[in-house]
Amino acid sequence: MLGPFLDPTAIALVVGGTLIAVVLRTSLRDLAGAAGALGSLVRRRFDATPLLDQIAALGRIARRHGVMALDRSVIADPDVAAAVAAIVDGAGPDEVATIIQHCRRARIEKQLGAVEVWTGMADVAPAMGMIGTLIGLVAMFTRMTDPSAIGAAMAIALLATLYGAIIANLVAAPIATRLKRRTRIEAFERTRLEGPLVALAARERPRTAALTNVADLVSVA
Repeated sequence: MLGPFLDPTAIALVVGGTLIAVVLRTSLRDLAGAAGALGSLVRRRFDATPLLDQIAALGRIARRHGVMALDRSVIADPDVAAAVAAIVDGAGPDEVATIIQHCRRARIEKQLGAVEVWTGMADVAPAMGMIGTLIGLVAMFTRMTDPSAIGAAMAIALLATLYGAIIANLVAAPIATRLKRRTRIEAFERTRLEGPLVALAARERPRTAALTNVADLVSVA
């Protein structure tokens, strides 16, 4: 059933041309990110609630056992881990806010890089389909004296446009849209982490400073 719609030459022209164009216009880091982002499409959308619960638990640990006890806590999320490590080191609220904002921006920029790769593929694929169509038409006109060769050249011309449209509208563009939506949701969710982490830093900063002063006095003695 699909036999008439499959042409290896047209596939090679459109798919190969699209991939080459994307590789030439994209850094290796963004290419790797775009490929890795496909895995996120089958996972649940990011929800900050479990991390907020963990931050609250870390606050209770700090009250009971001191801020240094947080250094032994296992924190899977790298952004929260970086902020907690700064709190343990005595960072103030402003420093922690800067750290968490920087981590969030870096994460979102990386995800947007992946979105741009798929968006670029959606833009390039129709152009590659048109190039394949022109190649097929040229081949067809140069073989007008051979009726048996006209059909194959015409198939390349028509199917190349079809493949470009399919890649752009049924593959690349939907992936880019879904990734952009997930990025927007995660960006919003991660803004919820800043307040509790800043509050934890504000509460623990005086205790950390006091411990540092005691350590300094002991070292002097």
